[in-house]
Amino acid sequence: MTLTQLEIFSLVAELQGFTSAAHRLGISQSAVSHAIKALEQELGVALFRRHQTTVELSEIGAQLLGRARAMLGLANTLAQEAADARGMKRGTLRIGSFGPTASIGLLPPILSRFRQVYPGIEVHVDEGPDRQVIQWLDERRVDIGFVVLEQERFDTVPLLEDQLVALLPAGHRLAASEAVTLQALCDEPFILTEAGSSELVMRLFSQARLQPQVRYRCAQLLSTLEAVSRGDGLSVVAQASLPERADSRYVALPLAPRVPRRIGLAVLDRRLSSPATLAFIALAQKLYPSST
Repeated sequence: MTLTQLEIFSLVAELQGFTSAAHRLGISQSAVSHAIKALEQELGVALFRRHQTTVELSEIGAQLLGRARAMLGLANTLAQEAADARGMKRGTLRIGSFGPTASIGLLPPILSRFRQVYPGIEVHVDEGPDRQVIQWLDERRVDIGFVVLEQERFDTVPLLEDQLVALLPAGHRLAASEAVTLQALCDEPFILTEAGSSELVMRLFSQARLQPQVRYRCAQLLSTLEAVSRGDGLSVVAQASLPERADSRYVALPLAPRVPRRIGLAVLDRRLSSPATLAFIALAQKLYPSST
């Protein structure tokens, strides 16, 4: 069993195909097939169920995938620690990010500084909804991720606190209010933004025993802003995710009572994190010191 085999196994599982994994790795499909077959023969189990155009993990394959990714993570940490002894000239850092707050607000300045200090570290950034970043952390597909706090099963570092706000069309009857209650948002069609803190938003309604009339689910904040501006419905978004330039077509108002939201970085276990991961955390704390 080799690390290369485990890497191919992990990538085939992620992409659900031998051909796509081969393209990603820059090798032939036959090489991918051979590596998986050799690994299956050594382990004595079938890791995948083969279909005409795709593959899916077998039950034992799904069970072993987490172990494989843990081994790959430890191997990466080992390589990083060796690189650290040489001044961290080489290595890889995988980052999970979500929504405008992290991907547009927090990440760019940290990443810019990190690349200046550690130009030899290859950085990969995957973007998805906040719940997907948590899944990536659990599956060890990323080394570090931006998350909505609190996340008790991870080691976390807070970076930013903002608040959730109600989003209304500029001409709405509540637009002149100082704040908006969750109950008021249940009286009209609701637009749920799934790119950001959608689970936090729905949990708020659930805890208040309220049920919003969800009519639209938007994958991107921009779509939500456009839908609200047209008068298609109301929404709740994070204040820090809104564009810096004001838009006269919609109004953002605090919720009553106020609902804070904290964003931070998370790792599975800081003690096992690679030097590159720890260096990224250190730079983030220097750039956002007020919340630490």
